[in-house]
Amino acid sequence: MAIEIKAPTFPESVADGTVATWHKKPGDAVKRDELIVDIETDKVVIEVLAEADGVLAQIIKNEGDTVLSNELLGTLNEGGAATPAPAVAAQAAAPAAAAVAGDEQILSPAARKIAEENAIDPNSIAGTGKGGRVTKEDVVAAASAKKNAPAAAPAAKPAAPAAAAPLFAAGDRVEKRVPMTRLRAKVAERLVEAQSSMAMLTTFNEVDMTEVMALRSKYKDLFEKKHNGVRLGFMSFFVKAATEALKRFPAVNASIDGSDIVYHGYSDIGVAVSSDRGLVVPVLRNAELMSLAEIESGIATFGKKAKDGKLSIDDMTGGTFTITNGGTFGSMMSTPIVNPPQAAILGMHNILQRPMAINGQVVIRPMMYLALSYDHRLIDGKEAVTFLVTIKNLLEDPARLLLDI
Repeated sequence: MAIEIKAPTFPESVADGTVATWHKKPGDAVKRDELIVDIETDKVVIEVLAEADGVLAQIIKNEGDTVLSNELLGTLNEGGAATPAPAVAAQAAAPAAAAVAGDEQILSPAARKIAEENAIDPNSIAGTGKGGRVTKEDVVAAASAKKNAPAAAPAAKPAAPAAAAPLFAAGDRVEKRVPMTRLRAKVAERLVEAQSSMAMLTTFNEVDMTEVMALRSKYKDLFEKKHNGVRLGFMSFFVKAATEALKRFPAVNASIDGSDIVYHGYSDIGVAVSSDRGLVVPVLRNAELMSLAEIESGIATFGKKAKDGKLSIDDMTGGTFTITNGGTFGSMMSTPIVNPPQAAILGMHNILQRPMAINGQVVIRPMMYLALSYDHRLIDGKEAVTFLVTIKNLLEDPARLLLDI
């Protein structure tokens, strides 16, 4: 019996999607709930799974094609046997010849892209897919192992960020044209929209991280033991400080809808997370009600889901305020762009030991620059500056977070 393979039902905020990767080809056997095809939207990648055991009969929408909600992607013959793949048979009969042919026979397009981005030799990866095919998950695991591998010898100084492998050899007068991903295209569209529709300004301040770092150093082991392996990071302190400041300055947590101002009685905090597809911003719902452990656990979950490509549209939808941390990549200072319809975004940066004048004495302190970009149509300069100073004061004296002062 033929079973239709359809695109999922997209929410109202998503008009359509693009076929990103077919993980099976016609004639391949599939099992129930096995991944068949990835659909990329401007927010997340949605996985389409097999509804039953069978054989992929036909692909109707090819990679790169645009699809609408519930549109037919292909067909699956329930039951039946797979058609032997000549390339796989030849590989089994003569593995040496297959090795010479390269990785084209065993590597999926999505896996190849990740391997190239992480400078990984596909032949060094043991494929777990059909016929030894290297899957996207195999390459992601290899990339993770490569990043987490211990250094051969301890370095005297912190290692500089690894440079990305060059796209072309020196002297090559060639060009490579690739289509922009839907996520990148949507990010570009929203950045232009934000700058053209808002009166955007950025105000700066700096925060002394001494007390937060001391608190974290003193309690991080006990915190991790108490909360079942959840690690105490800096982001939870910033989220707590931001939610407290948002209570005091509700305009920063508001948005503009036509000629109306919408004030939100909750703080849904978007936290920027890096993924293979680019920067994504999942949302912590009702962050004002969360403990530090709940915030850290939520961020860790989002980070893992982003790495595995498992973020859902619900994870990415909404948000009343955003925090982004360019400091994890070494950024000293930046002017983050507000994500409409939000009214403001907080930018964290690298922590550096700098000489500071404290009570008439020059002392070395761990300092971080903070940046608050805001929509001046809704937020006055005084309000924005005072909001950022409030975050600074809460972080420099974390006891204020407990005492609500």
